[in-house]
Amino acid sequence: MIKNKKIVLSANTSFNIYNFRYGLIKELINKNYDVLIVAPYDKYTEKLKKLACKTIDIYINSKSTNPIEDLKTFFQYLKIYKKEKPDIVLNFTIKPVIYSSLACSILGINTINTITGLGTGFLKNNLTTKLIKFLYKISQRKVNQIFFQNKYDLELFIKENLLDKRKTDIIPGSGINTDKFKPIKVEKEDDIFRFLLIARMLWDKGIGEYAEAARLVKQKYKNVEFLLLGAIGVSNPSAIPKETIEKWEKRNLIKYLGVCEDVRYEIAKVDCIVLPSYREGTSRVLLESASMEKPIITTDVPGCNNIVKDGWNGFLCKVKDAKDLADKMEKMINLSEEERVKMGKAGRGKIIKEFDEKIVIEKYIKVIDKLLQSKEKKKC
Repeated sequence: MIKNKKIVLSANTSFNIYNFRYGLIKELINKNYDVLIVAPYDKYTEKLKKLACKTIDIYINSKSTNPIEDLKTFFQYLKIYKKEKPDIVLNFTIKPVIYSSLACSILGINTINTITGLGTGFLKNNLTTKLIKFLYKISQRKVNQIFFQNKYDLELFIKENLLDKRKTDIIPGSGINTDKFKPIKVEKEDDIFRFLLIARMLWDKGIGEYAEAARLVKQKYKNVEFLLLGAIGVSNPSAIPKETIEKWEKRNLIKYLGVCEDVRYEIAKVDCIVLPSYREGTSRVLLESASMEKPIITTDVPGCNNIVKDGWNGFLCKVKDAKDLADKMEKMINLSEEERVKMGKAGRGKIIKEFDEKIVIEKYIKVIDKLLQSKEKKKC
Protein backbone atom coordinates (compact mmCIF):
# COMPACT_ATOMS: atom_id res chain seq x y z
CA MET A 1 0.00 0.00 0.00
CA ILE A 2 1.29 3.45 -0.94
CA LYS A 3 1.12 5.76 2.05
CA ASN A 4 1.22 9.52 2.60
CA LYS A 5 0.52 10.42 -1.00
CA LYS A 6 -1.42 13.65 -1.46
CA ILE A 7 -4.57 13.58 -3.57
CA VAL A 8 -6.38 16.81 -4.47
CA LEU A 9 -10.08 17.01 -5.32
CA SER A 10 -11.19 20.28 -6.88
CA ALA A 11 -14.64 21.54 -7.95
CA ASN A 12 -16.49 24.83 -8.20
CA THR A 13 -18.18 24.32 -4.79
CA SER A 14 -17.40 22.41 -1.61
CA PHE A 15 -21.07 21.36 -1.72
CA ASN A 16 -20.37 19.49 -4.96
CA ILE A 17 -17.43 17.57 -3.53
CA TYR A 18 -19.12 16.66 -0.24
CA ASN A 19 -22.41 15.53 -1.79
CA PHE A 20 -21.11 13.82 -4.93
CA ARG A 21 -17.65 12.55 -3.91
CA TYR A 22 -18.22 11.56 -0.28
CA GLY A 23 -17.75 7.85 -0.96
CA LEU A 24 -14.58 8.44 -2.98
CA ILE A 25 -13.11 10.61 -0.23
CA LYS A 26 -13.81 7.95 2.40
CA GLU A 27 -12.13 5.30 0.26
CA LEU A 28 -9.06 7.48 -0.35
CA ILE A 29 -8.72 8.12 3.38
CA ASN A 30 -9.16 4.40 4.10
CA LYS A 31 -6.25 3.76 1.74
CA ASN A 32 -4.11 6.20 3.79
CA TYR A 33 -3.95 8.94 1.17
CA ASP A 34 -3.81 12.55 2.36
CA VAL A 35 -6.86 14.25 0.86
CA LEU A 36 -6.80 17.96 0.06
CA ILE A 37 -9.96 19.76 -1.10
CA VAL A 38 -9.44 22.86 -3.27
CA ALA A 39 -12.82 24.57 -3.69
CA PRO A 40 -14.60 27.80 -2.74
CA TYR A 41 -15.52 27.96 0.93
CA ASP A 42 -19.15 27.25 1.81
CA LYS A 43 -20.99 25.57 4.70
CA TYR A 44 -19.90 22.13 3.45
CA THR A 45 -16.23 23.02 3.94
CA GLU A 46 -16.50 22.32 7.66
CA LYS A 47 -18.13 18.96 6.94
CA LEU A 48 -15.19 18.08 4.69
CA LYS A 49 -12.78 18.97 7.49
CA LYS A 50 -14.61 16.56 9.78
CA LEU A 51 -13.82 13.80 7.28
CA ALA A 52 -10.12 14.49 7.98
CA CYS A 53 -9.60 16.46 4.77
CA LYS A 54 -7.45 19.54 4.51
CA THR A 55 -9.29 22.33 2.70
CA ILE A 56 -8.07 25.35 0.76
CA ASP A 57 -10.40 28.13 -0.34
CA ILE A 58 -10.10 29.29 -3.96
CA TYR A 59 -11.92 31.96 -5.93
CA ILE A 60 -14.06 30.53 -8.76
CA ASN A 61 -16.84 32.53 -10.41
CA SER A 62 -18.80 29.91 -12.35
CA LYS A 63 -21.08 32.51 -13.89
CA SER A 64 -18.44 34.88 -15.21
CA THR A 65 -16.81 34.80 -18.65
CA ASN A 66 -14.44 37.60 -17.63
CA PRO A 67 -10.89 36.49 -18.57
CA ILE A 68 -9.41 38.56 -15.74
CA GLU A 69 -11.41 36.61 -13.15
CA ASP A 70 -10.50 33.30 -14.77
CA LEU A 71 -6.81 34.26 -14.80
CA LYS A 72 -7.11 34.96 -11.08
CA THR A 73 -8.43 31.44 -10.58
CA PHE A 74 -5.66 29.95 -12.73
CA PHE A 75 -2.87 31.73 -10.82
CA GLN A 76 -4.39 30.68 -7.51
CA TYR A 77 -4.22 27.06 -8.66
CA LEU A 78 -0.58 27.54 -9.63
CA LYS A 79 0.28 29.04 -6.24
CA ILE A 80 -1.56 26.33 -4.30
CA TYR A 81 -0.05 23.43 -6.22
CA LYS A 82 3.49 24.84 -6.07
CA LYS A 83 3.18 24.95 -2.29
CA GLU A 84 1.24 21.72 -1.69
CA LYS A 85 3.01 19.54 -4.30
CA PRO A 86 0.15 17.05 -4.76
CA ASP A 87 0.81 13.67 -6.35
CA ILE A 88 -2.49 13.59 -8.24
CA VAL A 89 -5.25 16.14 -8.84
CA LEU A 90 -8.85 15.13 -9.59
CA ASN A 91 -10.93 17.88 -11.18
CA PHE A 92 -14.72 18.11 -11.40
CA THR A 93 -16.93 20.82 -13.00
CA ILE A 94 -15.94 23.06 -15.90
CA LYS A 95 -13.55 25.72 -14.56
CA PRO A 96 -11.46 23.37 -12.39
CA VAL A 97 -11.27 20.92 -15.32
CA ILE A 98 -9.83 23.74 -17.43
CA TYR A 99 -7.79 25.99 -15.11
CA SER A 100 -6.63 23.44 -12.55
CA SER A 101 -5.55 21.19 -15.44
CA LEU A 102 -3.55 24.02 -17.01
CA ALA A 103 -1.74 24.61 -13.71
CA CYS A 104 -1.05 20.88 -13.35
CA SER A 105 0.32 20.64 -16.90
CA ILE A 106 2.78 23.47 -16.19
CA LEU A 107 3.91 21.87 -12.92
CA GLY A 108 3.99 18.29 -14.23
CA ILE A 109 1.31 16.98 -11.85
CA ASN A 110 -0.69 13.85 -12.71
CA THR A 111 -4.30 14.81 -13.45
CA ILE A 112 -7.62 12.97 -13.65
CA ASN A 113 -10.56 14.95 -15.00
CA THR A 114 -14.26 14.23 -14.99
CA ILE A 115 -16.51 15.97 -17.50
CA THR A 116 -19.69 16.13 -15.42
CA GLY A 117 -21.65 18.09 -18.01
CA LEU A 118 -21.14 20.52 -20.86
CA GLY A 119 -22.72 23.60 -19.30
CA THR A 120 -24.71 26.43 -20.83
CA GLY A 121 -21.84 27.57 -23.06
CA PHE A 122 -21.75 24.27 -24.93
CA LEU A 123 -25.49 24.36 -25.62
CA LYS A 124 -25.09 27.48 -27.75
CA ASN A 125 -23.06 28.29 -30.84
CA ASN A 126 -21.33 31.62 -30.37
CA LEU A 127 -17.97 33.18 -29.58
CA THR A 128 -18.13 31.97 -25.99
CA THR A 129 -18.65 28.39 -27.21
CA LYS A 130 -15.57 28.64 -29.44
CA LEU A 131 -13.52 30.00 -26.54
CA ILE A 132 -14.65 27.19 -24.21
CA LYS A 133 -13.75 24.56 -26.80
CA PHE A 134 -10.33 26.14 -27.29
CA LEU A 135 -9.71 26.16 -23.53
CA TYR A 136 -10.76 22.52 -23.25
CA LYS A 137 -8.41 21.58 -26.08
CA ILE A 138 -5.29 23.22 -24.63
CA SER A 139 -6.04 22.24 -21.03
CA GLN A 140 -6.58 18.52 -21.68
CA ARG A 141 -3.37 17.86 -23.64
CA LYS A 142 -1.30 16.61 -20.68
CA VAL A 143 -4.14 15.18 -18.58
CA ASN A 144 -3.60 11.50 -17.75
CA GLN A 145 -7.23 10.35 -17.67
CA ILE A 146 -10.52 11.96 -18.68
CA PHE A 147 -13.79 10.42 -17.50
CA PHE A 148 -17.12 11.22 -19.15
CA GLN A 149 -20.52 10.52 -17.65
CA ASN A 150 -22.20 9.61 -20.93
CA LYS A 151 -21.12 8.50 -24.38
CA TYR A 152 -22.69 11.49 -26.14
CA ASP A 153 -20.44 14.04 -24.44
CA LEU A 154 -17.41 11.85 -25.16
CA GLU A 155 -18.34 11.51 -28.84
CA LEU A 156 -18.83 15.28 -29.10
CA PHE A 157 -15.36 15.99 -27.64
CA ILE A 158 -13.81 13.48 -30.05
CA LYS A 159 -15.73 14.95 -33.00
CA GLU A 160 -14.50 18.45 -32.08
CA ASN A 161 -10.95 17.09 -31.74
CA LEU A 162 -10.66 18.41 -28.17
CA LEU A 163 -8.75 15.47 -26.66
CA ASP A 164 -6.92 12.19 -27.15
CA LYS A 165 -9.50 9.40 -27.24
CA ARG A 166 -6.98 6.95 -25.75
CA LYS A 167 -7.10 8.85 -22.45
CA THR A 168 -10.87 8.61 -22.07
CA ASP A 169 -13.36 6.33 -20.36
CA ILE A 170 -17.03 6.45 -19.34
CA ILE A 171 -18.26 6.21 -15.76
CA PRO A 172 -21.90 6.00 -14.62
CA GLY A 173 -22.16 9.50 -13.18
CA SER A 174 -20.90 10.16 -9.67
CA GLY A 175 -22.47 6.90 -8.53
CA ILE A 176 -25.16 6.33 -5.94
CA ASN A 177 -24.99 4.89 -2.45
CA THR A 178 -27.95 2.56 -2.90
CA ASP A 179 -27.98 1.77 0.82
CA LYS A 180 -28.56 5.44 1.59
CA PHE A 181 -30.95 6.11 -1.28
CA LYS A 182 -33.45 3.35 -0.75
CA PRO A 183 -37.27 3.35 -0.67
CA ILE A 184 -38.87 5.18 2.24
CA LYS A 185 -42.49 4.36 3.02
CA VAL A 186 -44.67 7.46 3.47
CA GLU A 187 -48.39 7.19 4.15
CA LYS A 188 -50.39 9.63 2.03
CA GLU A 189 -52.91 11.76 3.92
CA ASP A 190 -54.80 12.99 0.84
CA ASP A 191 -55.53 12.06 -2.78
CA ILE A 192 -53.30 14.70 -4.38
CA PHE A 193 -50.92 13.46 -7.09
CA ARG A 194 -47.56 15.20 -6.61
CA PHE A 195 -44.83 15.85 -9.15
CA LEU A 196 -41.43 17.10 -7.97
CA LEU A 197 -38.60 18.75 -9.89
CA ILE A 198 -35.30 18.99 -8.02
CA ALA A 199 -32.64 21.24 -9.56
CA ARG A 200 -30.98 24.60 -9.36
CA MET A 201 -33.48 27.11 -10.70
CA LEU A 202 -32.07 27.31 -14.24
CA TRP A 203 -33.90 27.63 -17.55
CA ASP A 204 -31.62 24.87 -18.91
CA LYS A 205 -33.18 22.44 -16.43
CA GLY A 206 -36.49 22.80 -18.28
CA ILE A 207 -38.18 24.59 -15.39
CA GLY A 208 -40.00 26.94 -17.76
CA GLU A 209 -41.46 23.95 -19.59
CA TYR A 210 -42.37 22.40 -16.22
CA ALA A 211 -44.40 25.47 -15.22
CA GLU A 212 -46.16 25.57 -18.59
CA ALA A 213 -46.89 21.83 -18.44
CA ALA A 214 -48.33 22.36 -14.96
CA ARG A 215 -50.70 24.98 -16.40
CA LEU A 216 -51.85 22.57 -19.11
CA VAL A 217 -52.36 19.62 -16.75
CA LYS A 218 -54.21 21.74 -14.18
CA GLN A 219 -56.79 22.60 -16.83
CA LYS A 220 -57.89 18.94 -16.76
CA TYR A 221 -57.00 17.71 -13.26
CA LYS A 222 -57.74 19.34 -9.91
CA ASN A 223 -55.92 17.12 -7.42
CA VAL A 224 -52.44 17.61 -8.88
CA GLU A 225 -49.53 19.49 -7.34
CA PHE A 226 -46.29 20.61 -8.97
CA LEU A 227 -43.37 21.10 -6.60
CA LEU A 228 -39.99 22.75 -7.12
CA LEU A 229 -36.97 22.14 -4.88
CA GLY A 230 -33.61 23.82 -5.37
CA ALA A 231 -31.58 26.99 -5.05
CA ILE A 232 -32.72 30.31 -6.53
CA GLY A 233 -30.23 33.00 -7.55
CA VAL A 234 -27.36 30.66 -8.35
CA SER A 235 -24.30 31.92 -10.19
CA ASN A 236 -25.17 30.84 -13.72
CA PRO A 237 -26.09 32.62 -16.97
CA SER A 238 -29.23 30.47 -17.16
CA ALA A 239 -30.50 31.42 -13.68
CA ILE A 240 -34.24 32.03 -13.31
CA PRO A 241 -35.11 35.25 -11.42
CA LYS A 242 -36.78 34.86 -8.04
CA GLU A 243 -39.62 37.08 -9.32
CA THR A 244 -40.45 34.53 -12.02
CA ILE A 245 -40.76 31.71 -9.47
CA GLU A 246 -42.97 33.93 -7.31
CA LYS A 247 -45.16 34.77 -10.31
CA TRP A 248 -45.72 31.05 -11.00
CA GLU A 249 -46.63 30.55 -7.35
CA LYS A 250 -49.17 33.38 -7.43
CA ARG A 251 -50.78 31.79 -10.49
CA ASN A 252 -50.94 28.52 -8.52
CA LEU A 253 -48.87 26.68 -11.14
CA ILE A 254 -46.12 25.48 -8.84
CA LYS A 255 -45.21 25.33 -5.17
CA TYR A 256 -41.63 26.28 -4.36
CA LEU A 257 -40.13 24.31 -1.45
CA GLY A 258 -36.82 26.15 -1.16
CA VAL A 259 -33.71 24.06 -0.47
CA CYS A 260 -33.04 21.21 1.96
CA GLU A 261 -30.09 19.30 3.33
CA ASP A 262 -31.51 15.84 2.65
CA VAL A 263 -33.63 15.37 -0.47
CA ARG A 264 -34.58 11.79 0.36
CA TYR A 265 -37.63 12.72 2.41
CA GLU A 266 -38.92 15.13 -0.23
CA ILE A 267 -38.50 12.44 -2.90
CA ALA A 268 -40.27 9.91 -0.68
CA LYS A 269 -43.37 12.11 -0.31
CA VAL A 270 -44.16 12.48 -4.03
CA ASP A 271 -45.61 10.25 -6.72
CA CYS A 272 -43.29 11.10 -9.60
CA ILE A 273 -39.99 12.89 -10.21
CA VAL A 274 -39.68 15.19 -13.22
CA LEU A 275 -36.54 16.60 -14.88
CA PRO A 276 -37.10 18.20 -18.33
CA SER A 277 -33.42 19.19 -18.62
CA TYR A 278 -31.91 20.22 -21.95
CA ARG A 279 -28.83 18.08 -21.29
CA GLU A 280 -26.99 16.47 -18.36
CA GLY A 281 -23.72 14.68 -17.68
CA THR A 282 -25.57 11.97 -15.81
CA SER A 283 -28.31 13.42 -13.63
CA ARG A 284 -27.65 12.85 -9.94
CA VAL A 285 -31.26 13.63 -9.06
CA LEU A 286 -32.57 10.97 -11.42
CA LEU A 287 -30.12 8.41 -10.03
CA GLU A 288 -31.21 9.17 -6.46
CA SER A 289 -34.90 9.10 -7.35
CA ALA A 290 -34.69 5.86 -9.31
CA SER A 291 -32.73 4.29 -6.47
CA MET A 292 -35.63 5.23 -4.17
CA GLU A 293 -38.07 3.45 -6.52
CA LYS A 294 -39.75 6.56 -7.89
CA PRO A 295 -41.10 6.59 -11.47
CA ILE A 296 -39.57 9.39 -13.54
CA ILE A 297 -40.46 11.72 -16.39
CA THR A 298 -37.44 13.24 -18.11
CA THR A 299 -36.25 14.43 -21.49
CA ASP A 300 -34.90 12.17 -24.21
CA VAL A 301 -31.43 13.75 -24.03
CA PRO A 302 -27.92 12.64 -22.99
CA GLY A 303 -27.53 12.23 -19.25
CA CYS A 304 -31.23 11.49 -18.77
CA ASN A 305 -32.16 8.83 -21.31
CA ASN A 306 -29.35 6.58 -20.06
CA ILE A 307 -31.18 6.38 -16.71
CA VAL A 308 -34.81 6.18 -17.85
CA LYS A 309 -36.07 3.63 -20.35
CA ASP A 310 -39.34 4.86 -21.81
CA GLY A 311 -42.32 2.91 -20.52
CA TRP A 312 -40.16 0.78 -18.23
CA ASN A 313 -39.07 2.91 -15.26
CA GLY A 314 -40.65 6.16 -16.45
CA PHE A 315 -41.44 8.21 -19.53
CA LEU A 316 -39.24 10.22 -21.90
CA CYS A 317 -40.50 13.48 -23.35
CA LYS A 318 -39.26 15.80 -26.08
CA VAL A 319 -36.81 18.50 -25.06
CA LYS A 320 -38.16 22.08 -24.80
CA ASP A 321 -41.70 20.79 -25.43
CA ALA A 322 -44.14 21.65 -22.61
CA LYS A 323 -47.06 20.05 -24.43
CA ASP A 324 -45.31 16.68 -24.73
CA LEU A 325 -44.19 16.95 -21.10
CA ALA A 326 -47.81 17.57 -20.07
CA ASP A 327 -48.92 14.55 -22.10
CA LYS A 328 -46.41 12.33 -20.28
CA MET A 329 -47.55 13.75 -16.94
CA GLU A 330 -51.15 12.91 -17.79
CA LYS A 331 -50.04 9.42 -18.80
CA MET A 332 -48.30 8.99 -15.43
CA ILE A 333 -51.38 10.21 -13.52
CA ASN A 334 -53.56 7.68 -15.31
CA LEU A 335 -51.34 4.69 -14.49
CA SER A 336 -52.52 2.46 -11.68
CA GLU A 337 -50.65 2.50 -8.38
CA GLU A 338 -49.42 -1.02 -9.16
CA GLU A 339 -47.99 0.12 -12.51
CA ARG A 340 -46.12 3.01 -10.89
CA VAL A 341 -44.74 0.73 -8.19
CA LYS A 342 -43.54 -1.67 -10.88
CA MET A 343 -41.78 1.21 -12.67
CA GLY A 344 -40.11 2.27 -9.43
CA LYS A 345 -38.78 -1.20 -8.69
CA ALA A 346 -37.46 -1.52 -12.25
CA GLY A 347 -35.62 1.77 -11.80
CA ARG A 348 -33.93 0.71 -8.57
CA GLY A 349 -32.84 -2.56 -10.17
CA LYS A 350 -31.18 -0.59 -12.97
CA ILE A 351 -29.36 1.71 -10.52
CA ILE A 352 -28.01 -1.19 -8.45
CA LYS A 353 -26.79 -2.96 -11.58
CA GLU A 354 -25.33 -0.01 -13.51
CA PHE A 355 -24.89 3.06 -11.29
CA ASP A 356 -23.82 1.93 -7.81
CA GLU A 357 -21.07 4.22 -6.46
CA LYS A 358 -18.83 1.20 -5.83
CA ILE A 359 -18.43 0.90 -9.64
CA VAL A 360 -17.39 4.56 -9.91
CA ILE A 361 -15.03 4.53 -6.94
CA GLU A 362 -13.32 1.38 -8.20
CA LYS A 363 -12.54 3.09 -11.54
CA TYR A 364 -11.03 6.14 -9.84
CA ILE A 365 -8.94 4.07 -7.42
CA LYS A 366 -7.65 1.87 -10.24
CA VAL A 367 -6.37 4.90 -12.20
CA ILE A 368 -4.97 6.59 -9.08
CA ASP A 369 -3.03 3.49 -8.03
CA LYS A 370 -1.72 3.00 -11.56
CA LEU A 371 -0.45 6.60 -11.79
CA LEU A 372 1.19 6.45 -8.39
CA GLN A 373 2.90 3.14 -9.16
CA SER A 374 4.17 4.58 -12.44
CA LYS A 375 5.51 7.62 -10.59
CA GLU A 376 7.36 5.40 -8.11
CA LYS A 377 8.94 3.38 -10.91
CA LYS A 378 10.23 6.56 -12.54
CA LYS A 379 11.91 7.54 -9.26
CA CYS A 380 13.68 4.21 -9.21
